[in-house]
Amino acid sequence: MTKTLEMVFRNASGKKVTLSLADPKEDLTKAQVDVVMQEIISRNIFTSKTGELTQSVEARIRTRDAIALV
Repeated sequence: MTKTLEMVFRNASGKKVTLSLADPKEDLTKAQVDVVMQEIISRNIFTSKTGELTQSVEARIRTRDAIALV
């Protein structure tokens, strides 16, 4: 099973932008992710094709299982 942390932002154009990080630590909290997302916005660490990130929308951990059939 693989896990990915997905952080969703809104950019200056109002479009959603998702940043994905593989293998987040197991005990990650909402408060920790909130702090990181605000730092990304305030320091302009990432930008998108249609503008800088201006707002955090949501964060989630996505899990995926793969089952070999052959």
